[in-house]
Amino acid sequence: GTGAAPLEGQTIVIENGRIAAVGPSASVRPPAGARVMDLTGHTVIPGIVGMHDHTFYTTSGRSVQANYSAPRLYLASGVTTIRTTGSMSPYSELNLKRQIEEGQVPGPRMHVTGPYISGDRSGSGMYAVGTPEDARRVVEYWAGEGATWFKFYTQISHDEMKAAIEEAHEHGLKLTGHLCSVGYREAVALGIDALEHGLFANSEYDANKALAAGKRD
Repeated sequence: GTGAAPLEGQTIVIENGRIAAVGPSASVRPPAGARVMDLTGHTVIPGIVGMHDHTFYTTSGRSVQANYSAPRLYLASGVTTIRTTGSMSPYSELNLKRQIEEGQVPGPRMHVTGPYISGDRSGSGMYAVGTPEDARRVVEYWAGEGATWFKFYTQISHDEMKAAIEEAHEHGLKLTGHLCSVGYREAVALGIDALEHGLFANSEYDANKALAAGKRD
């Protein structure tokens, strides 16, 4: 990651799952009894940390969980750690995370996000919160189940977002969002930890945008 030219003819020694040595093949020799892999013509890079990843895909209004193919495709692409940024099936992801950690299936390290948290008009597999108490309750529940992140979606209101952020932070957890009803500066002022999708999801650029529903000064 330094920008330097790739190094040719290198040997990497891995012991107990960690890099023990790396350097020119003339000076770094495999230990006796080591399994040797000849990767001539291949390129080795550090594992990629994916910060916006899913283990499902959507089609015709349905979400399809891909617990078999998704972890294998991430690894094949060099992604060794993922954050599942929004979940339609949190238990599927928590089960997959456990199976990977126990060595039952191949896959990247996983930071699992709880169900999408959105507003009253939400559908599909998202959790539609109607009050700050709803928001606190869903965060507390999934924190206990093992989620480490939460993701707001487009219909979340100001007061419910504030309550969810406060509850998550009490548990040492973090929150991000694909926003619309709440603008980016509003969300940052409330303490959100990350934002997804960049400028196109920030409704503050709409000159006619009203304050998010439920906002109280």
